[in-house]
Amino acid sequence: MATMMATSSFAGAAVLPRGSAGRSGARSLPALGRRALVVRAQTEGPSAPPPNKRKASTSIWDVMAFSGPAPERINGRLAMVGFVTALAVEAGRGDGLLSQLGSGTGQAWFAYSVAVLSVASLVPLLQGESAEGRAGAIMNANAELWNGRFAMLGLVALAATEIITGAPFINV
Repeated sequence: MATMMATSSFAGAAVLPRGSAGRSGARSLPALGRRALVVRAQTEGPSAPPPNKRKASTSIWDVMAFSGPAPERINGRLAMVGFVTALAVEAGRGDGLLSQLGSGTGQAWFAYSVAVLSVASLVPLLQGESAEGRAGAIMNANAELWNGRFAMLGLVALAATEIITGAPFINV
């Protein structure tokens, strides 16, 4: 609690007669013919303002910037879905990754998946949420980024294996 000496009156302060005390504990002191007022300053309301936390930008340009939160996260999510789907189709039908991409059905599913997953990833970011804010103990934002990176490498490895060997990764 801070104590100050004031020799002049100010708005909201009353000069009290010598020796009396008000409800805030202020009392006057004799000082060379002038009245001095001891004021105890207290804050009203919350004791300290909350720290300024940087709010996530909701601009599409900030979200989709090169260093923004969306590009790597969206590409990683698409790669995870694509890697699992490519392996499942290879195991089920025997079609390799490159033949899946060349078929009309594969291109349609690819376009549909990109549209749905991109919108589903962008909407929370544009509403000001962050992936770190919804993270749990095991499934956190950092794990998602690393899984996405490995899935991107996995897709490249599937394509490289098929190009080099001339056969799908999973030979049925």
